[in-house]
Parts: sequence; C-alpha cells; structure tokens
Amino acid sequence: MRLADLSATIALGRRLAARLQVGDTVLLTGDLGAGKTELARAIIRARAGQAIDVPSPTFNLVIPYVLRDMTISHFDLYRLDGPDDIPELGLDEALDEGAIIVEWPDRLGDLVPPDAITLCLTLDAAGDTDSAVRQVAISGPPEILERLLGT
Repeated sequence: MRLADLSATIALGRRLAARLQVGDTVLLTGDLGAGKTELARAIIRARAGQAIDVPSPTFNLVIPYVLRDMTISHFDLYRLDGPDDIPELGLDEALDEGAIIVEWPDRLGDLVPPDAITLCLTLDAAGDTDSAVRQVAISGPPEILERLLGT
C-alpha cells in the first residue's frame, strides 16, 4: 500500500483505530524515519477522538493512553537489546487492558503475540523523510487483517 503523504498515514491510522479491540497487537517495523511513530500517533489520536499529545516513547519505552473506551499502550523497544527486559515493561498486562502498538518489535524475539499484525514501512526514495512517499506492507492472521482493515 502506498502512503503518498502524512494525510495518507493519518487515514491508515484512523482506519486501524476504528477497529482495534482489547488484546490487539500492532507491530511497526521500518528504518529510522520510516514513519512508525507518525502512524502510532495517528492511531492513538484517532481512537482518542482528539489531537492529544503523543510523544515518541523512545526514552520511556512505553506510554499508556487511557482513552474513551480502552487503553492503548505505545511501546518503543529501540533501546533494548532483546526480549530479556520485556517482562518488566508490562506487555502482557497492557494486552489484558487494551491494545498495544510496538515499534522495533524485533526486540520481542519469541514474545511476539501470535495474532499480531505487522506493518512494515519503507521510504520510496532517499531524501527528506517528512515529505517522502512511503510504502507499507501489512501482514498477519487473515481474520485479524479482515477485521482491522476490511481486506
């Protein structure tokens, strides 16, 4: 799927947010600057129903957002070496309370939930990441993709 600009990223975030349920896991992969945090921000803001502040959780590792009807926990695992530190972050508890969005999910190792969907973002061309066209490849269990994306 092609994301021509930020508004296309926001539209995808809104589409996902509208159908998220407690226990859903959204994994965001891609290089630095690929748009992972912008997509996470779009999902969280859409589910909140307003333009709330959604900073990158790079230094906090996880930021929970208690929204109107559920909690969405935004994890950024960039600074972790691997899955050994994951239990301390409360991933399982976050899934029990709501949905989770995970940037840099490769750090999860074998702890990736089996019903997770993965959105792999790539830049079409080098240059200014703010205006670059992105591609997103989406994978996961067909029934989850159908529910979240209507595909």
